[in-house]
Amino acid sequence: MNRRFLLAALLATLAGCGPATLSTLDGAARLGGGPARVASAIPYGDGPRQRLDVYAPRGGGAARRPVVVFFYGGGWSAGSRGAYAFAGRAYAGEGFVAVVPDYRLVPEVRFPGFVQDGAAALRWVRENIARYGGDPARVTVAGHSAGAHIAALLALDPRWLREAGVDPRVVRAGALMAGPYDFLPFDDARSLAAFGGWPRPAETQPITYARRDAPPLWLATGTTDTTVRPRNSEALAARLRAAGASPTLKFYPGRGHADLVIGLARPLRGRVATLADSAAFLREHSR
Repeated sequence: MNRRFLLAALLATLAGCGPATLSTLDGAARLGGGPARVASAIPYGDGPRQRLDVYAPRGGGAARRPVVVFFYGGGWSAGSRGAYAFAGRAYAGEGFVAVVPDYRLVPEVRFPGFVQDGAAALRWVRENIARYGGDPARVTVAGHSAGAHIAALLALDPRWLREAGVDPRVVRAGALMAGPYDFLPFDDARSLAAFGGWPRPAETQPITYARRDAPPLWLATGTTDTTVRPRNSEALAARLRAAGASPTLKFYPGRGHADLVIGLARPLRGRVATLADSAAFLREHSR
């Protein structure tokens, strides 16, 4: 076997790892250097899953840094902030103060419980992030899959932040990866469990709230994604443009659903440029 083949085999193996394994490998790859988790399990609500971690570049500095709040995926029924430490470190490595919150999951809650938790996490950020070197006037959101759905609703439907006592304009921009934004009718077990009991299904769909004054959104999708098909990102981008907004639609040829988020992990960044691309977008719109 030649070196190139061995490297390809190793990357393929890593690509099949779960997020917790990727976080472990990502941490090991840094060998103690780079950005650090500066706060762990900080409560933003009363429940055991209403906790968040904060990551920041090492060295601090006098100037406050832009902030990104990253919402992980898991079909609204799985996931943990610890498993996505690699995402927090990734964005902190790009110069952001990064926040990774847990949120309540199905079956503990149904829609809109997890969106309300996202709004509460943003309220905490607005009120507290300055003590960790973040700029509360430069807050952005990011997310993958179900986390992109949550981030999209927080960016587009102002009611959730208003109900949490936060000005909806707190969200300066969003970098959303492989998100479901237009998935009516509910036709699988996960969407039925999360949204099937809501009496007005259109209210669960980010596309419903496309508007001219929406914050800038970067909508990324893999062309071979069969879990959340590219049409979700295409439809939301088209609706936003029809409303007069200017979203950025990014296709990653030959990439599937998980590829976009595992590209944030240090061992696999060569597979897909989601970190560099999303960080550049958020940085541009949080100046």
